[in-house]
Amino acid sequence: MPKKDLLTFEEIHRLISLLASMGITKVRLTGGEPFVRNDLMKLIRNIVEIPGIRDLHLTTNGVLTAAHIPELRKLEIASVNLSLDTLDKKRFHSIARRDEFESVMNTLNLLLENEIPVKINAVVMDGKNIEDIIPLIEFTKKNKVDVRFIEEMPFNGEGKHYPILNWTYSKILDYIKGHYPELYKIPDSKFSTSNNYHIPGHQGNFGIIAAFSRTFCGTCNRIRVTAQGTLKTCLYDDGVMDIRQLLRDGLEDEAIKDKLLTAFHSRAKDGFEAEEKRKNHAPVSESMSTIGG
Repeated sequence: MPKKDLLTFEEIHRLISLLASMGITKVRLTGGEPFVRNDLMKLIRNIVEIPGIRDLHLTTNGVLTAAHIPELRKLEIASVNLSLDTLDKKRFHSIARRDEFESVMNTLNLLLENEIPVKINAVVMDGKNIEDIIPLIEFTKKNKVDVRFIEEMPFNGEGKHYPILNWTYSKILDYIKGHYPELYKIPDSKFSTSNNYHIPGHQGNFGIIAAFSRTFCGTCNRIRVTAQGTLKTCLYDDGVMDIRQLLRDGLEDEAIKDKLLTAFHSRAKDGFEAEEKRKNHAPVSESMSTIGG
């Protein structure tokens, strides 16, 4: 994509500063893969200095991350979410279509060694990684890491590629209960998108995100901005505002803040309504790599 189509670091900094002045305290850099942006650490250094921003989080596939972990710790990054659908090298290659398993595991081990809070994000995919659910749970036994199993979503650039979702939130939970009947529910944070559980004797926890069933919409308070500057108040909408254009049209800060507030107050009540409001009622077809997790 041409560089001019992407928000510059300066534009990102200005936007986050505006949002911080409106009460936003938490920022997550996601993707795609954030580290494909040249000099991402420069942006991270600037964000942590923005008044009002208390927590900066990062979601990464771990391929290009390891070299930056010492500085991430020094900058006191709040947490890292590591996208890892399997602990099996062969299945990793089949799913990711790249031979980077060792790099990702090295990143995971370095994050744990540096005591950076880490969560593993694993998308549950029928016929691809079901046999990895229990090994990922077992990983939390001796490691202080949380694993979050995510319902597969149709955001793969191909539209809805299945008529129904076989591995729903309830099926994933029942499957895990069959192996760990002693598991129990633990309190979720105020705006959590996951339902979280603990297994006695494990250092970490696990959670399940009903991303396709959309049962968490009542508590979700997230907003997201794509790399191109499109504002999304729900994963399922097709964009509600072109922030890039507002920034480049020279609008004053207060004018942009007013437009942002209007968009926030007009957000869909849930993902189903957001999908219904898409232009021409078109089904979700874009890739998750353009939307962010």
